[in-house]
Amino acid sequence: MRIRTRLLLVVVASVAVALVGLIVAFNLVLGASLSHNARDRARSRATTALGALHVVNGKLEVGEALDAGAAELPLWIFAGNRALEAPPIAPAVTDAAHRFTTRGAGFLDAPRDLRLYGAPVVAQGRRVGTVVAGVSLAPYEETRRTALFASLALGALLLALVAGGARWLLGAALRPVARMTSQADAWSERDLDGRFGLGEPRDELTQLAATLDRLLDRLAASLRREQRFSAELSHELRTPLARMLNEVELALRRERTSSEYAQALRVVEQNARELARTVDALVAAARLETGGARGTADAYQAAEHSVEAFSSLAAERDLELRADPPPHPIRVGVEAELVERILQPLVENACRHGRTAVRVSVRREGGSVRYVVRDDGPGVAQSDRERIFDPGVRGDTNGGGAGLGLALARRLARSAQGDVTVASGDGGVFELRLPAA
Repeated sequence: MRIRTRLLLVVVASVAVALVGLIVAFNLVLGASLSHNARDRARSRATTALGALHVVNGKLEVGEALDAGAAELPLWIFAGNRALEAPPIAPAVTDAAHRFTTRGAGFLDAPRDLRLYGAPVVAQGRRVGTVVAGVSLAPYEETRRTALFASLALGALLLALVAGGARWLLGAALRPVARMTSQADAWSERDLDGRFGLGEPRDELTQLAATLDRLLDRLAASLRREQRFSAELSHELRTPLARMLNEVELALRRERTSSEYAQALRVVEQNARELARTVDALVAAARLETGGARGTADAYQAAEHSVEAFSSLAAERDLELRADPPPHPIRVGVEAELVERILQPLVENACRHGRTAVRVSVRREGGSVRYVVRDDGPGVAQSDRERIFDPGVRGDTNGGGAGLGLALARRLARSAQGDVTVASGDGGVFELRLPAA
């Protein structure tokens, strides 16, 4: 059963119970009021009759203006047990009225839906007669029945109106939920940008939609990180894996000396270590992005290891590649593998585009550690200074590659609360800022 149906049933049942209670209370109050009115009318009729009676020489005499009345308002005058006045009515009713001759003042319900009120006539402390007035209850019963049927009809009408109104209100209130359900059902697992978009929270449902939108933002960011991690892992592992495979294929192609096999194993070992460092760096970045604890490292040693990783490339291009030591030791608030992994794309980029020299310097500035990778190549065009950090984008002077190295370097730096930027200067100048330890 849908929640709208359950809510509608609860509303209708609650209103029905309330209406039943109101109808019962109304009819009870009306019945009591009608009964009281009938009593007052009978008492008033008897009081009027008492005013028209006279006692002469100990005998009760009836005035000429007094009328015994019709069936609806009968009146009896008794002198002792003898009836002086009596209406033309059924004997059973007269017998009921006669009972008051031996009773005090009070009420009695007689046959034929009559209510009787009897009062003694007293003269000089002696009872000389009795007055009995009656009132027909038929009009009161008719009023009571009419009121009962009218209240039931009105209650049914109100219940129908409440049910219709509640159904409309619940439909209008839950329509956003139905729309959200349809939207969510239409989204695929690749639709990371789908949102409910109900605007600023103004009630519980829009607050729920806003909360779910924020949850979807976090899930989308997590999925994008996974996709980015996969792409970066593939990109970063491709080169060392290719070198290892090439070296193994060359080693197996022909017989070699033991020294040549040892050299091939050293190349495989070197590339395997690079693979391990790359995986460690990517895992460390992922841990930082999810709020994991940070390590610390010697800032200069991380720069020196990054330079050593590209010493062979620098030798191939006849470049002077070195890391300038700082005047005093500096600790960076990031793990050494992550610092090296951020610096390596910057150093590699400088080695590919520098003409004669590439230098890496490290300094502490306030609460940050600042690395500067500088080459004497053509530099980065002004229009490319931000674009080259987009995944898959290469600058105009890029000699090849998938364009993920600089993008990865910036993402890793930002995951550690740092950043990578292109600075102004002669040749290519890249700055890396990381928090100091």
